[in-house]
Amino acid sequence: MNRVVVTGLGCVTPIGNTVEDFRTSLFAGQTGIAPFPPYPEAPGGQSQGLRFTQSAAVKNFDPRQHLESGIITATDRTTHFAIVSARQAAAQSQLTQHHAPEKIAIIVGCACGGRQAEETETMRLYTKDARVHPLTVVRTMASAGASNISIDQHITGPTLNISTACSSGTHAIGLAFQMIRSGMVSAAIAGGHEAPLTFGFLRAWDSMRVVSPTQCRPFSADRDGMTIGEGAAMLTLESLESAQARKAKIYAEIAGFGFSADAAHITQPQPEGAAAAMRQAIADANASPDEVGYISAHGTGTQANDTTEAAAIHQVFGPHAAKIPISSTKSLHGHSIGASGALEALATILAFNDGLLPINAGVTQIDPAIDLDVILETPRKTTPTLALSNSLAFGGLNAVLALRPFE
Repeated sequence: MNRVVVTGLGCVTPIGNTVEDFRTSLFAGQTGIAPFPPYPEAPGGQSQGLRFTQSAAVKNFDPRQHLESGIITATDRTTHFAIVSARQAAAQSQLTQHHAPEKIAIIVGCACGGRQAEETETMRLYTKDARVHPLTVVRTMASAGASNISIDQHITGPTLNISTACSSGTHAIGLAFQMIRSGMVSAAIAGGHEAPLTFGFLRAWDSMRVVSPTQCRPFSADRDGMTIGEGAAMLTLESLESAQARKAKIYAEIAGFGFSADAAHITQPQPEGAAAAMRQAIADANASPDEVGYISAHGTGTQANDTTEAAAIHQVFGPHAAKIPISSTKSLHGHSIGASGALEALATILAFNDGLLPINAGVTQIDPAIDLDVILETPRKTTPTLALSNSLAFGGLNAVLALRPFE
Protein backbone atom coordinates (compact mmCIF):
# COMPACT_ATOMS: atom_id res chain seq x y z
CA MET A 1 0.00 0.00 0.00
CA ASN A 2 1.36 3.41 -0.99
CA ARG A 3 1.67 6.24 1.48
CA VAL A 4 -0.14 9.31 0.12
CA VAL A 5 1.10 12.89 0.43
CA VAL A 6 -0.05 16.36 -0.58
CA THR A 7 2.27 18.17 -3.01
CA GLY A 8 0.08 20.98 -4.33
CA LEU A 9 -2.50 23.41 -2.97
CA GLY A 10 -5.00 25.71 -4.65
CA CYS A 11 -8.03 27.74 -3.62
CA VAL A 12 -10.57 30.43 -4.41
CA THR A 13 -12.32 31.43 -1.17
CA PRO A 14 -14.08 34.23 0.73
CA ILE A 15 -10.84 34.84 2.63
CA GLY A 16 -8.40 34.71 -0.26
CA ASN A 17 -8.15 33.67 -3.89
CA THR A 18 -4.66 32.23 -3.52
CA VAL A 19 -3.28 29.89 -0.89
CA GLU A 20 -1.03 32.63 0.47
CA ASP A 21 -3.93 35.06 0.89
CA PHE A 22 -6.05 32.30 2.44
CA ARG A 23 -3.22 31.52 4.87
CA THR A 24 -2.85 35.17 5.89
CA SER A 25 -6.57 35.60 6.60
CA LEU A 26 -6.82 32.21 8.31
CA PHE A 27 -4.19 32.94 10.94
CA ALA A 28 -5.20 36.59 11.31
CA GLY A 29 -8.75 35.47 12.09
CA GLN A 30 -10.04 37.68 9.26
CA THR A 31 -13.57 36.67 8.37
CA GLY A 32 -15.00 36.71 4.87
CA ILE A 33 -18.58 36.93 6.13
CA ALA A 34 -20.23 40.21 5.08
CA PRO A 35 -23.62 41.65 4.04
CA PHE A 36 -24.72 40.52 0.61
CA PRO A 37 -26.03 43.00 -1.96
CA PRO A 38 -29.71 43.14 -2.98
CA TYR A 39 -30.83 40.49 -5.42
CA PRO A 40 -32.66 42.29 -8.28
CA GLU A 41 -34.99 39.33 -8.81
CA ALA A 42 -36.06 39.22 -5.16
CA PRO A 43 -39.55 40.41 -4.19
CA GLY A 44 -39.68 42.91 -1.37
CA GLY A 45 -36.75 45.05 -2.46
CA GLN A 46 -33.93 45.55 0.01
CA SER A 47 -35.32 43.13 2.61
CA GLN A 48 -35.42 40.34 0.00
CA GLY A 49 -37.80 38.41 2.22
CA LEU A 50 -34.92 36.74 4.09
CA ARG A 51 -34.33 36.57 7.83
CA PHE A 52 -30.59 36.96 7.28
CA THR A 53 -28.47 39.47 5.36
CA GLN A 54 -24.97 37.98 5.35
CA SER A 55 -23.05 35.38 3.38
CA ALA A 56 -19.43 34.44 2.75
CA ALA A 57 -18.85 35.38 -0.89
CA VAL A 58 -15.67 35.15 -2.95
CA LYS A 59 -14.45 38.69 -3.59
CA ASN A 60 -12.35 40.28 -6.33
CA PHE A 61 -12.67 37.28 -8.61
CA ASP A 62 -12.94 38.10 -12.31
CA PRO A 63 -13.03 34.95 -14.46
CA ARG A 64 -11.81 36.99 -17.47
CA GLN A 65 -8.43 37.26 -15.76
CA HIS A 66 -8.09 33.47 -15.75
CA LEU A 67 -10.26 31.88 -18.44
CA GLU A 68 -10.95 32.21 -22.14
CA SER A 69 -14.28 33.76 -23.13
CA GLY A 70 -15.55 30.49 -24.62
CA ILE A 71 -14.97 28.63 -21.35
CA ILE A 72 -16.67 31.40 -19.36
CA THR A 73 -19.69 31.28 -21.65
CA ALA A 74 -20.04 27.50 -21.36
CA THR A 75 -19.62 27.26 -17.59
CA ASP A 76 -21.09 28.49 -14.31
CA ARG A 77 -19.31 30.39 -11.53
CA THR A 78 -18.76 27.17 -9.57
CA THR A 79 -16.80 25.69 -12.48
CA HIS A 80 -14.70 28.86 -12.75
CA PHE A 81 -13.67 28.30 -9.14
CA ALA A 82 -12.89 24.64 -9.83
CA ILE A 83 -10.67 25.28 -12.85
CA VAL A 84 -8.69 28.12 -11.25
CA SER A 85 -8.05 26.35 -7.92
CA ALA A 86 -7.06 23.14 -9.73
CA ARG A 87 -4.65 25.10 -11.91
CA GLN A 88 -2.98 26.48 -8.81
CA ALA A 89 -2.58 23.04 -7.22
CA ALA A 90 -1.38 21.38 -10.44
CA ALA A 91 1.11 24.14 -11.20
CA GLN A 92 2.54 24.13 -7.70
CA SER A 93 3.13 20.38 -7.77
CA GLN A 94 4.10 20.23 -11.48
CA LEU A 95 1.69 17.33 -11.56
CA THR A 96 1.30 16.75 -15.27
CA GLN A 97 5.05 16.98 -15.88
CA HIS A 98 5.76 13.96 -13.69
CA HIS A 99 2.74 11.67 -14.05
CA ALA A 100 1.19 10.09 -17.15
CA PRO A 101 -2.19 11.69 -17.87
CA GLU A 102 -4.00 8.35 -17.73
CA LYS A 103 -2.58 7.69 -14.24
CA ILE A 104 -3.94 10.90 -12.72
CA ALA A 105 -7.43 10.96 -11.22
CA ILE A 106 -9.70 13.98 -10.83
CA ILE A 107 -12.08 13.44 -7.92
CA VAL A 108 -14.00 16.51 -6.80
CA GLY A 109 -17.05 17.28 -4.71
CA CYS A 110 -19.87 19.57 -5.81
CA ALA A 111 -23.33 19.18 -4.31
CA CYS A 112 -25.28 22.01 -5.92
CA GLY A 113 -24.11 22.20 -9.52
CA GLY A 114 -24.47 25.39 -11.53
CA ARG A 115 -27.03 27.23 -9.42
CA GLN A 116 -26.63 30.60 -11.09
CA ALA A 117 -27.23 29.25 -14.58
CA GLU A 118 -30.12 27.09 -13.41
CA GLU A 119 -31.97 29.89 -11.61
CA THR A 120 -31.36 32.45 -14.36
CA GLU A 121 -32.75 30.21 -17.08
CA THR A 122 -35.63 28.94 -14.94
CA MET A 123 -36.70 32.50 -14.14
CA ARG A 124 -36.59 33.50 -17.81
CA LEU A 125 -38.60 30.42 -18.76
CA TYR A 126 -41.36 30.85 -16.19
CA THR A 127 -41.66 34.65 -16.20
CA LYS A 128 -41.03 35.44 -19.87
CA ASP A 129 -41.56 32.10 -21.60
CA ALA A 130 -38.11 32.75 -23.05
CA ARG A 131 -36.02 30.20 -24.89
CA VAL A 132 -33.62 28.44 -22.53
CA HIS A 133 -29.95 28.98 -23.34
CA PRO A 134 -28.56 25.98 -25.29
CA LEU A 135 -25.64 25.60 -22.86
CA THR A 136 -27.85 25.38 -19.77
CA VAL A 137 -27.36 21.63 -19.33
CA VAL A 138 -23.55 21.76 -19.41
CA ARG A 139 -23.52 24.83 -17.18
CA THR A 140 -25.72 23.26 -14.52
CA MET A 141 -24.50 19.66 -14.29
CA ALA A 142 -22.69 18.97 -11.03
CA SER A 143 -19.87 17.16 -12.83
CA ALA A 144 -18.99 20.19 -14.98
CA GLY A 145 -16.13 21.13 -12.66
CA ALA A 146 -14.50 17.70 -12.85
CA SER A 147 -14.91 17.56 -16.63
CA ASN A 148 -13.48 21.02 -17.20
CA ILE A 149 -10.47 20.35 -14.95
CA SER A 150 -9.81 17.24 -17.04
CA ILE A 151 -9.98 19.26 -20.27
CA ASP A 152 -7.95 22.15 -18.89
CA GLN A 153 -5.16 19.90 -17.57
CA HIS A 154 -5.31 17.28 -20.36
CA ILE A 155 -5.81 14.55 -17.77
CA THR A 156 -7.38 11.32 -19.03
CA GLY A 157 -7.50 9.21 -15.86
CA PRO A 158 -10.57 8.42 -13.72
CA THR A 159 -12.62 11.61 -13.42
CA LEU A 160 -15.81 12.04 -11.43
CA ASN A 161 -17.88 14.26 -9.18
CA ILE A 162 -19.18 13.28 -5.75
CA SER A 163 -22.40 14.82 -4.44
CA THR A 164 -22.94 13.99 -0.77
CA ALA A 165 -24.17 17.38 0.43
CA CYS A 166 -21.78 18.98 2.92
CA SER A 167 -19.40 15.99 2.93
CA SER A 168 -18.77 16.04 -0.83
CA GLY A 169 -15.28 17.57 -0.75
CA THR A 170 -14.09 15.30 2.05
CA HIS A 171 -15.48 12.20 0.36
CA ALA A 172 -13.67 13.26 -2.83
CA ILE A 173 -10.31 13.64 -1.11
CA GLY A 174 -10.84 10.36 0.75
CA LEU A 175 -11.64 8.44 -2.41
CA ALA A 176 -8.64 9.91 -4.24
CA PHE A 177 -6.47 8.92 -1.27
CA GLN A 178 -7.72 5.33 -1.45
CA MET A 179 -7.14 5.15 -5.23
CA ILE A 180 -3.52 6.26 -4.89
CA ARG A 181 -2.88 4.09 -1.87
CA SER A 182 -4.12 1.01 -3.73
CA GLY A 183 -2.04 1.79 -6.82
CA MET A 184 -5.03 2.32 -9.10
CA VAL A 185 -3.59 5.74 -10.02
CA SER A 186 -0.31 7.46 -9.22
CA ALA A 187 -1.67 10.94 -8.48
CA ALA A 188 -4.88 12.95 -8.22
CA ILE A 189 -6.42 16.39 -8.09
CA ALA A 190 -9.02 16.25 -5.34
CA GLY A 191 -11.16 18.76 -3.48
CA GLY A 192 -14.45 20.58 -3.75
CA HIS A 193 -16.10 23.61 -5.35
CA GLU A 194 -19.42 25.40 -4.92
CA ALA A 195 -21.10 28.68 -5.89
CA PRO A 196 -24.62 28.51 -4.43
CA LEU A 197 -25.21 32.15 -3.42
CA THR A 198 -28.34 32.64 -5.50
CA PHE A 199 -31.59 34.11 -4.22
CA GLY A 200 -33.50 30.85 -4.67
CA PHE A 201 -30.87 28.82 -2.82
CA LEU A 202 -30.71 31.29 0.07
CA ARG A 203 -34.50 31.41 0.25
CA ALA A 204 -34.61 27.59 0.46
CA TRP A 205 -32.14 27.58 3.35
CA ASP A 206 -34.02 30.41 5.04
CA SER A 207 -37.13 28.20 5.06
CA MET A 208 -35.23 25.60 7.10
CA ARG A 209 -34.54 28.15 9.85
CA VAL A 210 -30.91 27.06 10.26
CA VAL A 211 -29.15 30.15 8.83
CA SER A 212 -27.84 32.70 11.32
CA PRO A 213 -29.50 36.16 11.22
CA THR A 214 -26.21 37.45 12.65
CA GLN A 215 -23.07 35.40 11.94
CA CYS A 216 -21.91 31.79 12.20
CA ARG A 217 -20.40 31.17 15.69
CA PRO A 218 -19.64 27.45 16.07
CA PHE A 219 -19.77 26.04 19.61
CA SER A 220 -20.80 29.42 21.05
CA ALA A 221 -23.33 29.56 23.86
CA ASP A 222 -25.35 32.06 21.78
CA ARG A 223 -24.94 30.40 18.38
CA ASP A 224 -27.92 30.88 16.12
CA GLY A 225 -27.12 29.12 12.85
CA MET A 226 -24.83 28.78 9.86
CA THR A 227 -23.65 31.28 7.24
CA ILE A 228 -23.80 30.13 3.60
CA GLY A 229 -20.59 30.54 1.61
CA GLU A 230 -18.95 29.65 -1.69
CA GLY A 231 -15.50 28.81 -3.00
CA ALA A 232 -13.16 25.98 -3.91
CA ALA A 233 -10.07 24.21 -2.64
CA MET A 234 -8.04 21.60 -4.50
CA LEU A 235 -5.17 19.38 -3.40
CA THR A 236 -2.63 17.52 -5.51
CA LEU A 237 -2.10 14.05 -4.06
CA GLU A 238 0.50 11.47 -5.04
CA SER A 239 2.38 8.54 -3.61
CA LEU A 240 5.19 9.31 -1.21
CA GLU A 241 7.54 7.30 -3.39
CA SER A 242 6.92 9.45 -6.47
CA ALA A 243 7.08 12.70 -4.49
CA GLN A 244 10.42 11.79 -2.92
CA ALA A 245 11.85 10.52 -6.21
CA ARG A 246 11.37 13.92 -7.80
CA LYS A 247 12.16 15.87 -4.62
CA ALA A 248 8.74 17.54 -4.56
CA LYS A 249 7.72 19.77 -1.68
CA ILE A 250 5.46 17.76 0.63
CA TYR A 251 2.88 19.67 2.66
CA ALA A 252 1.28 16.82 4.61
CA GLU A 253 0.40 13.16 4.55
CA ILE A 254 -3.12 11.84 4.31
CA ALA A 255 -2.95 8.94 6.71
CA GLY A 256 -6.52 7.65 6.92
CA PHE A 257 -10.11 8.04 5.86
CA GLY A 258 -13.38 7.04 7.49
CA PHE A 259 -16.96 7.41 6.36
CA SER A 260 -20.34 6.26 7.59
CA ALA A 261 -24.10 6.85 7.51
CA ASP A 262 -26.33 7.67 10.48
CA ALA A 263 -29.26 5.77 8.93
CA ALA A 264 -31.55 7.75 11.20
CA HIS A 265 -32.87 11.10 9.90
CA ILE A 266 -32.38 13.25 6.83
CA THR A 267 -31.60 16.48 8.75
CA GLN A 268 -31.07 15.53 12.40
CA PRO A 269 -27.47 14.26 12.90
CA GLN A 270 -26.68 11.40 15.26
CA PRO A 271 -23.45 11.20 17.29
CA GLU A 272 -23.01 7.47 16.67
CA GLY A 273 -22.55 7.97 12.92
CA ALA A 274 -19.99 10.73 13.28
CA ALA A 275 -18.17 8.74 15.97
CA ALA A 276 -17.99 5.71 13.67
CA ALA A 277 -16.38 7.77 10.88
CA MET A 278 -13.80 9.24 13.28
CA ARG A 279 -12.93 5.80 14.65
CA GLN A 280 -12.53 4.46 11.10
CA ALA A 281 -10.22 7.31 10.10
CA ILE A 282 -8.03 6.79 13.17
CA ALA A 283 -7.88 3.02 12.63
CA ASP A 284 -7.17 3.50 8.91
CA ALA A 285 -4.18 5.66 9.91
CA ASN A 286 -2.93 2.85 12.19
CA ALA A 287 -3.20 5.28 15.07
CA SER A 288 -4.84 5.44 18.46
CA PRO A 289 -7.26 8.13 19.69
CA ASP A 290 -4.70 9.59 22.10
CA GLU A 291 -2.47 10.52 19.13
CA VAL A 292 -5.02 13.03 17.81
CA GLY A 293 -3.83 16.56 18.63
CA TYR A 294 -6.32 18.68 16.68
CA ILE A 295 -9.81 18.37 15.27
CA SER A 296 -11.00 20.58 12.42
CA ALA A 297 -14.68 20.40 13.26
CA HIS A 298 -17.61 20.43 10.88
CA GLY A 299 -18.94 23.06 13.30
CA THR A 300 -21.77 24.74 11.41
CA GLY A 301 -22.97 26.92 14.27
CA THR A 302 -26.40 25.31 14.46
CA GLN A 303 -27.71 24.00 17.75
CA ALA A 304 -28.15 20.44 16.49
CA ASN A 305 -24.86 20.00 14.62
CA ASP A 306 -22.50 21.41 17.24
CA THR A 307 -24.09 19.50 20.10
CA THR A 308 -24.08 16.26 18.11
CA GLU A 309 -20.50 16.64 16.92
CA ALA A 310 -19.32 17.37 20.46
CA ALA A 311 -21.12 14.27 21.74
CA ALA A 312 -19.47 12.17 19.01
CA ILE A 313 -16.03 13.48 19.95
CA HIS A 314 -16.65 12.55 23.58
CA GLN A 315 -17.77 9.06 22.50
CA VAL A 316 -14.53 8.51 20.57
CA PHE A 317 -12.01 10.10 22.91
CA GLY A 318 -13.55 9.72 26.36
CA PRO A 319 -11.65 11.66 29.07
CA HIS A 320 -9.11 12.78 26.44
CA ALA A 321 -11.79 14.68 24.46
CA ALA A 322 -11.68 17.85 26.56
CA LYS A 323 -7.91 18.12 26.03
CA ILE A 324 -7.92 18.11 22.21
CA PRO A 325 -7.74 21.56 20.58
CA ILE A 326 -10.66 22.08 18.21
CA SER A 327 -11.93 24.79 15.90
CA SER A 328 -14.29 25.31 13.00
CA THR A 329 -12.97 27.57 10.26
CA LYS A 330 -16.54 28.04 8.96
CA SER A 331 -16.56 31.03 11.30
CA LEU A 332 -14.14 32.62 8.79
CA HIS A 333 -15.08 31.30 5.32
CA GLY A 334 -18.69 30.28 5.92
CA HIS A 335 -20.31 27.00 4.96
CA SER A 336 -19.60 26.38 1.29
CA ILE A 337 -21.63 23.14 1.20
CA GLY A 338 -19.80 20.65 -1.08
CA ALA A 339 -16.55 22.63 -0.93
CA SER A 340 -16.45 23.06 2.84
CA GLY A 341 -14.53 19.88 3.68
CA ALA A 342 -11.86 20.72 1.10
CA LEU A 343 -11.41 24.24 2.52
CA GLU A 344 -11.09 22.78 6.00
CA ALA A 345 -8.58 20.14 4.90
CA LEU A 346 -6.55 22.95 3.32
CA ALA A 347 -6.69 24.92 6.58
CA THR A 348 -5.48 21.87 8.52
CA ILE A 349 -2.57 21.33 6.13
CA LEU A 350 -1.55 24.98 6.48
CA ALA A 351 -1.78 24.61 10.26
CA PHE A 352 0.83 21.85 10.06
CA ASN A 353 3.15 23.95 7.93
CA ASP A 354 2.85 27.10 10.05
CA GLY A 355 2.80 25.39 13.45
CA LEU A 356 -0.44 27.23 14.25
CA LEU A 357 -3.97 25.98 14.85
CA PRO A 358 -6.65 28.38 13.53
CA ILE A 359 -9.16 30.07 15.78
CA ASN A 360 -12.88 29.50 16.11
CA ALA A 361 -13.93 33.11 15.47
CA GLY A 362 -16.83 35.14 16.81
CA VAL A 363 -17.27 33.30 20.11
CA THR A 364 -17.39 35.18 23.40
CA GLN A 365 -18.54 32.27 25.56
CA ILE A 366 -18.25 28.58 24.70
CA ASP A 367 -21.38 26.53 25.27
CA PRO A 368 -20.60 24.74 28.57
CA ALA A 369 -22.47 21.66 27.34
CA ILE A 370 -19.81 21.23 24.63
CA ASP A 371 -16.96 20.64 27.11
CA LEU A 372 -14.23 20.89 24.48
CA ASP A 373 -10.99 22.89 24.12
CA VAL A 374 -12.25 25.35 21.49
CA ILE A 375 -9.48 27.65 20.22
CA LEU A 376 -10.44 31.30 20.69
CA GLU A 377 -8.91 34.75 20.05
CA THR A 378 -5.42 33.75 18.88
CA PRO A 379 -4.07 30.75 16.94
CA ARG A 380 -2.59 27.98 19.10
CA LYS A 381 1.15 27.44 18.61
CA THR A 382 1.60 23.71 18.16
CA THR A 383 1.98 21.09 15.47
CA PRO A 384 -0.09 17.99 16.24
CA THR A 385 1.20 14.61 15.13
CA LEU A 386 -2.27 13.66 13.87
CA ALA A 387 -5.34 15.74 13.05
CA LEU A 388 -8.89 14.92 12.03
CA SER A 389 -10.97 16.93 9.58
CA ASN A 390 -14.69 16.22 10.04
CA SER A 391 -17.56 16.64 7.58
CA LEU A 392 -21.08 15.70 8.72
CA ALA A 393 -23.69 16.17 6.02
CA PHE A 394 -27.45 16.24 5.70
CA GLY A 395 -28.67 12.74 5.03
CA GLY A 396 -26.46 11.50 7.85
CA LEU A 397 -23.44 11.15 5.56
CA ASN A 398 -20.20 11.47 7.53
CA ALA A 399 -16.64 11.70 6.21
CA VAL A 400 -13.42 12.18 8.20
CA LEU A 401 -9.83 12.59 7.03
CA ALA A 402 -6.86 11.78 9.25
CA LEU A 403 -3.84 13.91 8.36
CA ARG A 404 -0.24 14.03 9.55
CA PRO A 405 2.49 16.64 9.12
CA PHE A 406 5.29 15.30 6.98
CA GLU A 407 8.82 15.32 8.31
